Amino acid sequence: MGTYSSSQGQAAQSRGRAVLLTSAIIAALGSFLFGFDTAVISGTTETLRDLYSLSDSMKGFTVSSALIGTLFGALLVGRPSDWWGRRPVLTVLAVLYFVSAVGCAFAWDWYALLFFRWIGGVAVGGASVVSPVYITEIAPARRRGLLVAVSQLNIVVGILAAYFSNYLVAYVLGAEHPAAWRWMFGIEAAPAAVFLLASLLIPESPRWLVKRGNRAQAEMVLARFGHEAPLREVDEIEQSLKSERSGGYQSLLQRKYLKPLLLAGMIAAFNQLDGINAVIYYTADIFRMAGADKAGALMQSVIIGVTNLVMTVLAMILIDRVGRKSLLLAGSVTFVMSHALAAWVFHTHAQGWIVIVAMMGIVGSHAYSQGAVVWVIINELLPNAVRASGSAAACFLIWLLCIGVSWTFPVLARESGAPAFGFFAVMMLVQFFLVLKYLPETKGISLEELQKRLGVES
Repeated sequence: MGTYSSSQGQAAQSRGRAVLLTSAIIAALGSFLFGFDTAVISGTTETLRDLYSLSDSMKGFTVSSALIGTLFGALLVGRPSDWWGRRPVLTVLAVLYFVSAVGCAFAWDWYALLFFRWIGGVAVGGASVVSPVYITEIAPARRRGLLVAVSQLNIVVGILAAYFSNYLVAYVLGAEHPAAWRWMFGIEAAPAAVFLLASLLIPESPRWLVKRGNRAQAEMVLARFGHEAPLREVDEIEQSLKSERSGGYQSLLQRKYLKPLLLAGMIAAFNQLDGINAVIYYTADIFRMAGADKAGALMQSVIIGVTNLVMTVLAMILIDRVGRKSLLLAGSVTFVMSHALAAWVFHTHAQGWIVIVAMMGIVGSHAYSQGAVVWVIINELLPNAVRASGSAAACFLIWLLCIGVSWTFPVLARESGAPAFGFFAVMMLVQFFLVLKYLPETKGISLEELQKRLGVES
């Protein structure tokens, strides 16, 4: 009987792990669409410039129109996520992704395109908050880094899928086909529909359930996920929320949250000051600046996407072994080297293949450090009671800086990309010293214990 019970227990844990992983992957579909929506524009910028007679500044605004939407999504999603739950908000975001994809594909003029890109941006901003928050809250401490990294992996897979679909559309229809850009945008509707249906199948976050006073359902969800002691974990979550429940949304402004907020804000800021989105949004443009033709630039973009994917998988293997801080420090070093190489290439007009090496270095550095760490560590640093609103604030900062980078990069790089890449190299040097001095390591520590170490709880 003891052997049979042990076998049943192992089977239940195995089923729980499967449910946990499936739920994380479904939530991370929001991140897949985030990545797809981010990168798909790179294949259309030259056509849109010619079609609508856009200046460099207007082209930058076309790219950043979606990012303006991300500000609204990131800033406003925290409160609905706290009121209605993580799962319903993920479903709404899926609807917005779908509407944006179809609207962009059938846009009748530049202003319509801007509007539907903005709608997609709202979904991206919301998903950048809710998907990693949900995964953080369902994951046990020993698997949290890996599971939240699934969110980043899906962003990267989405970016690669966008690059590849752009290349495929150009290959099938021809790079100069007048409807190619519409197909590039419209393809996103298919994964958006899958996300919409799948989001209806996942359970609610147990930490959100405890916060709303639903202990019994929280225990059931934790047990379903294969957590070994769901009752004890619910008690710990409830204890961590007890003294903070009365603060509501405004409790984010309490002094005791200053340290985790500043640390989260620091990581969020450098997530954009590493220059990754200058590369992601303008990959094809950068390669054309280096001498590639339109089809060649799209193919080289796929190479960058593959690099991004490979390095992200490496980060998933390392994040719970070497830790978040070590990855950030190593990434800072390779970032400085890669940006310096890119600045040198554009300053000296060196051979085009060196541009590919530099871009692979920049994207790879982001993938195994900032890209893999940012969504994990922000949600680890922020306490349970303010995680949704605090994550929304951090993501607002990310997208605000992203607008600045994406809007100004075409203007700064009009003559040469050297000053822009030189600036990013300096920023990564600053990141190295700030992370070394101030950021704690968070791997393998429960969220409740981490709050105590940061001085939020005694």
